[in-house]
Amino acid sequence: MRRFNVAGLCVTSKHYMVDISGKIDKIMELIDYGDYFTINRARQYGKTTTLNLLEKRLEVDFICASISFEGLGDRDFESAEAFCPRFLRLISRAVGLTSAPGDYAEGWINDDATEFVPLGDHITKMCKDRKVVLMIDEVDRTSDNRVFLHMLGMLRAKYLAAQAGKDHTFHSVILAGVYDIKNTKLKMINEGSYAPTASEGGIYNSPWNIAVDFEVDMSFNPAEISTMLNDYEADHHTGMNITQIADGIHFFTNGYPFLVSRICKHIDEKLDREWSYGGIQSAVKILLAENNTLFDDISKNLNNSKELYDFMYSVLINGEAVNYVAGDPLIDLGAIYGLLMNVDGKAVVSNKIFEIRMTDYYISVESRNSRKKKIDRVVQYDVVKDGRLDMELCLRKFAEHYAELFTERDSEFLEKHGKLLFLIYLKPLINGQGFYHLESQLADLRRMDIVVDFGSDQFIVELKLWRGESGHEDALEQLLGYMDSKNASAGYLLTFDLRKNERRQPGAKWLAYGDKRVFDVIV
Repeated sequence: MRRFNVAGLCVTSKHYMVDISGKIDKIMELIDYGDYFTINRARQYGKTTTLNLLEKRLEVDFICASISFEGLGDRDFESAEAFCPRFLRLISRAVGLTSAPGDYAEGWINDDATEFVPLGDHITKMCKDRKVVLMIDEVDRTSDNRVFLHMLGMLRAKYLAAQAGKDHTFHSVILAGVYDIKNTKLKMINEGSYAPTASEGGIYNSPWNIAVDFEVDMSFNPAEISTMLNDYEADHHTGMNITQIADGIHFFTNGYPFLVSRICKHIDEKLDREWSYGGIQSAVKILLAENNTLFDDISKNLNNSKELYDFMYSVLINGEAVNYVAGDPLIDLGAIYGLLMNVDGKAVVSNKIFEIRMTDYYISVESRNSRKKKIDRVVQYDVVKDGRLDMELCLRKFAEHYAELFTERDSEFLEKHGKLLFLIYLKPLINGQGFYHLESQLADLRRMDIVVDFGSDQFIVELKLWRGESGHEDALEQLLGYMDSKNASAGYLLTFDLRKNERRQPGAKWLAYGDKRVFDVIV
């Protein structure tokens, strides 16, 4: 019986898998044309599984040498003398697993090729009159290594010579890893681990500038997620609404492969196959509470770079609209780690799961700040009665403690951290029973919607800075519009008035708008 897999390679006979044949078709177009390219995506994004499926498609018309640098030790990359024979033996082993003749596979071994010139000559001999595709997984395992750069330079030189009809080499080369290999040299120079020689033509002369852009979307859209659910439903006959479940999973994951499979795995194995939107929410709560390598990487990457930490804080917590500019170091780094994506030219957090996880991380770290501790120390009132969350009481108590603890002298501090203070207050009140996600408004930098899911209830709380009476009315209208999109009859508006003079009197009241109500709170 098949199951959902989140650990390593997915195999069609053992695991429920999304049908990515359309993506493989697009990659095959690049290979047929003879392109060299890099599949650089964040961790656990299905790169290895994609290469495995691609290898099977290549068996018909190509000789595929599919290798990985993951199993190599540091000594293998210490020198050309160590690397070159090892590299050829990896190719020999990989070709030996294909339908190619055994003597051809053995012919790749050449322990006398201990420099890159004889290595290149041997590749010429073995690729003449044959279409050989080289695939290297985990290629950035060696991204701080001069030998690796020399290998890329050798492949580049042979590619250019072959294009001119003066050499024979691999028909196509595919490198798979997290980092964009074209930027490897500059990254190493910035880190101080590499110094270019005069013969290398400067720091921007990338050894991999022959590679074409890889523009295949490797995330799963709802239709693709449905293909996996269809297979599952054929085996288990749960009666699920496949379209609704696929849409719900995509809403939280934006198609991030690991997260899609993780949610499905939890529903199947931990939630008694509750294939409903409520089941998805429960799976998300389980997922957010666990430690896994992907979440560990998020915390590590934010902790290791103060600049990235502050940048993601401004995008996520402050809702700042930042243009997505390829080449900007922080945006590129956020994209490499899978934290950011480009939406209509703006840099936004790539999915709801990461959004919640990073917000929880900021809450944990920032609540230790002496001024933020004051909100975290308030008495936790019983805002849950008979399994229902009383959001009105939550906001009233927050307003009371906010007024007690902060003054107009804190306006600069609150301008930057006011929204986080509310999240610090809210999280322990719903922890374990509900969760929230943020809807930053790219068109209005001063507002943010917090959507709280608690049991079968959903609450929409808009946070906004005071910008005058007309701005307040606009915020109410915008909230009502968002409530319409969510089919919500009640909404909550929390406004921070940071003016030093003529501050509007704090208060909280319900406002009626036809069949809708808004709880309007000003602090």
